[in-house]
Amino acid sequence: MEDAKPRPRGARSLPRWVRPAAYAAATAAVLLSPFWGPLVLRHLDFFGVRHVEVVGVRHVDAREIVALLQVDTTASVWDPTGDWEARVADHPLVRDVEIGRRLPGTLVVRLAEHVPVALVPTARGFQAYDVRGVALPIDPAGAGIDAPILARPDSAVLHLLSEARTLVPALYRRVSEVRHAGASELLLVLDSLPIRTLADVTLYRLADLEPVERDLARRGLRPIELDLRFRDQVIARLP
Repeated sequence: MEDAKPRPRGARSLPRWVRPAAYAAATAAVLLSPFWGPLVLRHLDFFGVRHVEVVGVRHVDAREIVALLQVDTTASVWDPTGDWEARVADHPLVRDVEIGRRLPGTLVVRLAEHVPVALVPTARGFQAYDVRGVALPIDPAGAGIDAPILARPDSAVLHLLSEARTLVPALYRRVSEVRHAGASELLLVLDSLPIRTLADVTLYRLADLEPVERDLARRGLRPIELDLRFRDQVIARLP
């Protein structure tokens, strides 16, 4: 057996943290080279895709998104994301998608969904519609969707409801039904209270309801209908 060579006098072994730190520094140097850095890193097994995290799902099944990605065992988190994003964007419920990475081996898929803003009755039950007037592949009962009911898809009404959902969610939650009452009029039902208005009503005009309802409640009066059809007026019809 050979004798171990004596360590030169004054020599010291490197601390355990040196090698990981050197590796991290080398990786950082590559990352700071946006043109060739990813090309180098994508060939390292250390950055192989081992996990996929899907963020922002509400009605979409995350497993469907993972299947659409078609990530195989050779994929790296540093691979170009364009093809992956294009596949996910084909899903009928996906409005926008962005794929990022969390090192060393996780793809992070961030979604924005097309959201239902109204329900339309059909022979097969209620169908969810988004602001585009597109029927969404969602089971309203299974998904627990609470949205106003429309007799038929109407682009103007869908846009109004979408704006209310985004800008005045308290008002949107009160709307249970919207239907046409003539060629140029709408009937909105807010907490069982009918609101008669013109078909081109705006959120700004609907805001006139709040002070009137508040004043009526203060006086102990409950109207059977509020009418917004007349300019700068809110007419309360009492029992």
